[in-house]
Amino acid sequence: MSDRTQRRLAAIVSADVVGYSRLMGADEAGTLSAMRAHRKELWYPTIKRFGGRVVGTAGDAILVEYASAVAAVESSIAVQHGMTERNADLPDDKRMLLRIGINIGEVIIEDDDIYGDGVNVAARLQEIAVPGGLAVSGNIHEQIEGKLDGTFTDNGLHELKNIARPVPVWCWSAIAGQVPAARRASDQPLALPDKPSIAVLPFDNMSGDAEQDYFVDGVVEDILTTLSKVQNLFVIARNSSFTYKGRAMDVRQVGQELGVKYVVEGSVRKAGNRVRVTAQLVECANGGHLWADRFDGELDDVFDLQDRITQEIVTALEVTLTEGEHARIWRERSGSPAVYEAFQKAMSLYRNFSRQSHRQAIHELERALEINPDYPPAMFLYGFALVDLARFGWTDDREAAFVSALEMAENAIALDPYYADAYSTIGYARTFQRRPDEAVEAAEKAISLSPNNSGAFHSAAMAHVFAGNFEIARGYEEQAGRLSPMDQSVSLVDLARANYHLGAYEEARRISATVLERQPRWMTAQTILVAALWRLGREAEARVIADKVIQGHSKFSVARWSSGFPYRRAEDLAALMDPLLATGLPE
Repeated sequence: MSDRTQRRLAAIVSADVVGYSRLMGADEAGTLSAMRAHRKELWYPTIKRFGGRVVGTAGDAILVEYASAVAAVESSIAVQHGMTERNADLPDDKRMLLRIGINIGEVIIEDDDIYGDGVNVAARLQEIAVPGGLAVSGNIHEQIEGKLDGTFTDNGLHELKNIARPVPVWCWSAIAGQVPAARRASDQPLALPDKPSIAVLPFDNMSGDAEQDYFVDGVVEDILTTLSKVQNLFVIARNSSFTYKGRAMDVRQVGQELGVKYVVEGSVRKAGNRVRVTAQLVECANGGHLWADRFDGELDDVFDLQDRITQEIVTALEVTLTEGEHARIWRERSGSPAVYEAFQKAMSLYRNFSRQSHRQAIHELERALEINPDYPPAMFLYGFALVDLARFGWTDDREAAFVSALEMAENAIALDPYYADAYSTIGYARTFQRRPDEAVEAAEKAISLSPNNSGAFHSAAMAHVFAGNFEIARGYEEQAGRLSPMDQSVSLVDLARANYHLGAYEEARRISATVLERQPRWMTAQTILVAALWRLGREAEARVIADKVIQGHSKFSVARWSSGFPYRRAEDLAALMDPLLATGLPE
């Protein structure tokens, strides 16, 4: 070893810009200017403040050495928060997001350069970090645990490229609402379906008014909903495609994460009574544009604009519609912009999923139905919200809520016999009315009418699991997850339940534990985990989780908790309850 070569323990930070090539291709001068400003005004001053040393830069990448793991992580979090603030007022296509990987290990220092596995692991961690987030090694997490305010999620062991042993990975994100889960380098990419597969990404709001976001999202959702009715397409659910909202997107990465061949992206500008929609169909593998167009019209024409976009996408994908599909896939007309606006506001409120937001959503739906009492989407959502009120005890008259929900669904079907979501409402209501045969029948009808509807598959799985058809339920939840690969928590809970009842206790344990990494207080996931651990003979671990149930839910009792589950067979409910009682949870 030369006099200029040393070895020492160091914390290494590796960072790069997400979609840098795309940003440079769109605006080379602007991108370079922005990156220089970020480095001069934020990155370098923050690194210096926390005692870091910039080891190297190459294009959009930067490598930094710290003497302390805490300093490395604090500095990186400060940079990510700073980037969030600097991006806040920029359009999506101008935002610069970072991925950061951090590792601690022995490095070789030669002159001003560093080498070794410590550096290589940091670089590989950076590759799997989410945009706006950090991926840190288990060694780093051990050093910082209890010393920082940031919440890190355990993402388990990862096989990293050219790294001999699996690395424990913990993740953090600066982007509100983003689940800080690393992209698994070792996972097999999702297989492409045997028919054209597509995701409709959130469109940019070009109106200069954040209050118009709900309108823009509504335009996209209508296009997505109409495409999902085409039998010969595979369409990713809204809950997954909308995880990319507000993020700089590389379509190649989107295609890999969602397992699709094509994406639709675009923008909406609403000014007074005028609407302009631009849209383009992009092939994920090479970023090539298959089709692009601009559509202008009056606000009253927005449905026609959406139909034209959808029809052109179908044509570009060379998908042949059946005669029946031509007759029924185009959306139900709201009758007026006021109805459309009220429905979109209601949908946004419903997704907040609380007693109060459900009440507010119902108010908007009542406003829509007062103007147009024959609008099936508003009937469906009203009915679904009423079942939620009954299921979760958010109403004083549970049975009346079920009756009203079923009336809404039946009215929607009378107007449109092919309206799949209305059948899902019936299946949902009948499930919790403990009428399993009717629930399954309605749920199956919804799937047959809407084969790309992840919600329909989830509702059908719920009907089947409580009816005791666990194998069918497992398959349906797996399909729901494939249609919505970025937003699976709800389906994962019921997938864990189905696996538990099939005796696949290890799989039930793994899935429920995964859910709890993201939502630690989800009682159903906690109880399934307790039961699965007990069945696996891991009784001490089961009791630890049972204690967490009590800590998080002081009034918990097995009887009260289980009373809400409408199992057809008492023995299926007992199979879940008995291990809980055995751990000492209150009866």
